[in-house]
Amino acid sequence: MLSEIVADDDRMSLMDLSGRVALVTGGSRGIGAATAKMLARAGADVALTYRSRRSDAESVASAISTQDPASSPLVLQADLSKPEDCARVVEETAARFNRLDIFVANAAIWPAEEESVVEMSADRWIYTLKTNLDSVFYGTKAALEIMERDGRVVIVSSTAGQRGEAFHADYAATKGAIISFVKSVCVEAAPSGITVNAVAPGWVDTEMSAGPYESDGGKGKAQIEKGIPLGRVASPEEIAGPIVFLCSDLASGMTGEIVNVNGGSVLCG
Repeated sequence: MLSEIVADDDRMSLMDLSGRVALVTGGSRGIGAATAKMLARAGADVALTYRSRRSDAESVASAISTQDPASSPLVLQADLSKPEDCARVVEETAARFNRLDIFVANAAIWPAEEESVVEMSADRWIYTLKTNLDSVFYGTKAALEIMERDGRVVIVSSTAGQRGEAFHADYAATKGAIISFVKSVCVEAAPSGITVNAVAPGWVDTEMSAGPYESDGGKGKAQIEKGIPLGRVASPEEIAGPIVFLCSDLASGMTGEIVNVNGGSVLCG
C-alpha cells in the first residue's frame, strides 16, 4: 500500500529530492497539502501557497516541520489569478531558498453548483478560467523565467479535461486547456532540460468533492465508486505520489505526458 511506501525511508530514497526547492500552489488542503508533505518527505525544501485559509496552510507547514525539524517551509498568501501574485510567490520562494527547481500548479476551484452552459453566468465562467487557467499560465511563466536546468513543472489537470463534465463545462474547459498547455510548453522548455508534465486525477477524497459524495442522502460516493474499476475514490496521497515521481530523476525522460490516476474509470491511454 502507498502508506507503507511513504513510511519507508529506503523506498522514498528512490525519489531523493534533497537540495531541491519546490513551490506548490493550493497547498493548504487536499492534493496540494499531500504533495507538499510528500515533497518534503523526499527531501525538498517546500514553499506552499494559500488563498484564504491561512490556518490550514500553517497546519501543513507545521506537519512538515514535525516530520523533519530541520525543514523550514515557506507559507505564502496569494491570489494566483493575478500575474503579480504569481511572480511574487516565485520570487519569494527563490529569495528564501536561493533557487527554484520544482513548480507544482495545483490551485483550482470546482464550482459545486451544476449549471448548463445556457444557465451559466459570464461571471462564473470568467472566475473559473481565471482561477484554474490564468494561474497556471502566470505561475508557469514566472517559474520558467528563473528555473535552471533539470527543473520540473507538474500541473494538475483532471479526467474532466479528457472526457468533459456536463453541467461543469467551465471546470472541464480549464482542465482540457491545461493538457494542451502542457503539450505545448514541454517542447519550449525541453532545450533547457526542464520537463513539463501533468497528472489527471479522477475522483479524489477531498473537501472539494464533498458535495457529490454527500448527495442522494449520503449515497453519492457509493454511486460514484460503482463506476470506478478499483471500486473506490483515490486518496490525496495517491495523487501526490505520481506528482512527486514526475519531480524526481526517475522521470527525467518524461515530458509532455498526462499521467492518469483515476482507478481505471477513464481509459484514455
